[in-house]
Amino acid sequence: MMSWLVVGLGNPGPQYANTRHNIGFLTVDELARRAGERFSASRGMHAETASTRIGPQGIGGPAPEKLVLAKPRTFMNESGRAVRKLSDFLDIEPDHIIVVHDELDLDPGRLRIKLGGGDNGHNGLKSIRAHLGTGDFYRVRLGIGRPQGHRAGADYVLGRFSKAEREELAIEVDDGAEAVISLINAGLGPTQNRFNN
Repeated sequence: MMSWLVVGLGNPGPQYANTRHNIGFLTVDELARRAGERFSASRGMHAETASTRIGPQGIGGPAPEKLVLAKPRTFMNESGRAVRKLSDFLDIEPDHIIVVHDELDLDPGRLRIKLGGGDNGHNGLKSIRAHLGTGDFYRVRLGIGRPQGHRAGADYVLGRFSKAEREELAIEVDDGAEAVISLINAGLGPTQNRFNN
């Protein structure tokens, strides 16, 4: 059985915790919580990882496929270094990599699942495509919406969720985790039908 690598994108460090750009981290945290696993620093991998198993019964426990969850310890624009190291070390092909990330072009609470495509100005995706030499990996895109008025995109993505957004956030993170599980167990088409709202 081929292993799966699920990478949540974000920036390391407490000053970036709970910022919009870190919704990928929050989603893999939820997957680790469901599996009853904790993240630990992986030596030489530029990432924190947690390993579990996944199958039709869900995540954790005895199941057919190995699942490695990862949070790069590089900054967002260097995410590809961690993804390449992990994929080489674990011998995982791009078609078994799922990247969970924030998406400005989707309203908060909305998500889209796709395989391949460009980076749409997302520095994390750009770095991963450069380091893997391909864009043919799965993406779970979690909507954070665009900033109001003239606020710069960089300031917005590094800003913390508002109180109203935080209420929706738990649902979106939960849906993102479910989408990852569905992608592995049911495949792309059924997962898109279920989640591409």
